Amino acid sequence: MNISHILSLPTHLSMASKNALPVKGRNMIAVASGKGGVGKTWLSISMAHALVKKGEKVLLFDGDLGLANVDIQLGLVAQYDLGSVITGKVPMTQAISKSELGFDVIAGRSGSGSLANIPLSRLQLIFDDLQLLSSQYDHVIIDLGAGVEKAVRLFAQNAGTLMVVCTDEPTSLTDAYAFIKIVSTENPAVDIQIVVNAVGSVKEGERTYATLLKACQGFLKITPKLAGVIRRDMRVRDAIRAQTSILEAYPNADASADVQNLVSQI
Repeated sequence: MNISHILSLPTHLSMASKNALPVKGRNMIAVASGKGGVGKTWLSISMAHALVKKGEKVLLFDGDLGLANVDIQLGLVAQYDLGSVITGKVPMTQAISKSELGFDVIAGRSGSGSLANIPLSRLQLIFDDLQLLSSQYDHVIIDLGAGVEKAVRLFAQNAGTLMVVCTDEPTSLTDAYAFIKIVSTENPAVDIQIVVNAVGSVKEGERTYATLLKACQGFLKITPKLAGVIRRDMRVRDAIRAQTSILEAYPNADASADVQNLVSQI
């Protein structure tokens, strides 16, 4: 794949922030992507389950404001969700639900576009509440929405680790590079890591990572590490349809092994 494909995406967003945000949430892992459809929510759920199986206490926070679907993929019916917190109906601690897989969940509110338009100051308060709550957990995984809206950037810049998920498709790589460029420019302290999802083999994933890495090193002067490669596995779709984790439904699947390998390095 030619490196020019990655650099071809025009970026219409500001590449600088007046106040770069320091990294605060050391035990927070934000899972993001430049574009949708790369398996970001599936990976967040799978990572949360894999960490629980290691004996960790985990909170999965659905930060995809307006298009949330963590609860749908888990078959979870939450009494309260993030919308209830934002409107002041309940504190964040009361919005926690327990998944059958052993980790806690703060569900988003699917289809509520108004949540994506809340002021930055209110988003900051939400993050501050989440940071306080994070002290009760070993890991907090934040499933972010696709794109580079203000909510995505705020949570991405303040997490201890930012995992950017991409596939080997040119558009995925292009958008992943644009996302990394914006976030790293606004806050150089962010620990950015790459997860290559849904590829034919580990070697293919490593080649995809090398393409993205070359652009990051050459033009952004940063070297994001490879967090992991997840091989393409048809049983992923089956697990999603069954509204459970692939580690629960198909513990011996290639994708299950790859997720467990990824979290073993966290």
